[in-house]
Amino acid sequence: MHRPVTVLGILLALVAGLSAAAPADTDARIVRIENGLRPFTSPAAMLQPDPAEPDGTATLADRMRQYQVPGVGIAAVTGGGIAWARSCGVLDAATGAPVTAATRFEAASTSKLVTAVLALHLVQAGRLDLDRDVNDYLKSWRVPDNDHTRVEKVTLRRLLTHQAGLPTTNFGTDPDDAVPTLVQVLGGVLPAVNKPAVPELVPGTRWQYSNIGYVLIQQLLEDVTGRPFPELAEATLFRPLGMSASSFRYPLDPPAQRQEAMPHDATGAVRRPIMHRSAFAHGGLTTTPTDLAAFAHEIMRAYQGQSDRILSRESARRLLHHELELDPRMFGIPLGEGLGVLLTGEGVDLVFTHPGSNLPGLNCWLIGWPERGTAVVVMTNGAQGEVLAMEVVAAFHRVYNLGR
Repeated sequence: MHRPVTVLGILLALVAGLSAAAPADTDARIVRIENGLRPFTSPAAMLQPDPAEPDGTATLADRMRQYQVPGVGIAAVTGGGIAWARSCGVLDAATGAPVTAATRFEAASTSKLVTAVLALHLVQAGRLDLDRDVNDYLKSWRVPDNDHTRVEKVTLRRLLTHQAGLPTTNFGTDPDDAVPTLVQVLGGVLPAVNKPAVPELVPGTRWQYSNIGYVLIQQLLEDVTGRPFPELAEATLFRPLGMSASSFRYPLDPPAQRQEAMPHDATGAVRRPIMHRSAFAHGGLTTTPTDLAAFAHEIMRAYQGQSDRILSRESARRLLHHELELDPRMFGIPLGEGLGVLLTGEGVDLVFTHPGSNLPGLNCWLIGWPERGTAVVVMTNGAQGEVLAMEVVAAFHRVYNLGR
């Protein structure tokens, strides 16, 4: 996930998504969430609310104005599937075009979870090994040998868990810049402006968040399958799951561009998106909350042994298995790293999540409780949208999981 930023606020326009025919109890829950947002205090409070804390009185509209977030999309999952969706505000402050169920947001680093599921699908099929040197598979580009790789090798497991020793570089491309090839990105060669995918630590010795590590996974999947990464995602995930508004191709085609949420910077100005146009796996997914909710639902169904369309029960549980524990001081909450996903809690309180934040102002939160079968996706086009999303997640958790 990139870092959070700040932005402007706009009026609220509520548009019902999938909930036009929702039962009365669902409608009541939606109202409790939309009218029960509380000030954000910490990531820990999002999942462990203080019972002594007074009930929230802020509405979603209030918070959108306070955090200067022009548009929000929300989709909720219960055991039976997508329970409801909401679309609020505008996708572009300059035009006033409303956010609708068809609005496409940038998933940002939540894309990494989608990439991880693609990789595990190939592991499950026997085409990749989690613990084999990735240079045994790579054809278009290879991890250079250095003092670090002579001690330990870069493996898919280490890439997925940010333990491959690769840099924490970002990409910072301007929409008018020349587009580097994927090989140029991996090598850090102009017109790419990032650090190369060369280990600067001994693989396996330290957790270090790395976007370039997921770009290397993109190249790995392309070399193993012989298919471009966006095409592989469409064939393996998006079409089977009915995610018709999801794509790793960018820029979007003209009809989809009309539904694209624009980022808004700290001054409230509409900015052009700065999505990378060849490196996609780390943060290049554009999608809707409803599509991402369908994806989360499928992960949970596989985890519960109810589906094997993408992952088997064994693979889903491998995805959500704690590979290592992270220092709680980093995020303000005890977190573990799964195979491309963040984890906390255990048993019925097990949570999987991957937030994302792309400059200059698009954010995404996907969070699920696989034992409960509940999940929520919140996507925004304002720089402070990450904080707003966490308030929505907290309200969803109180209403749906804790019954408060």
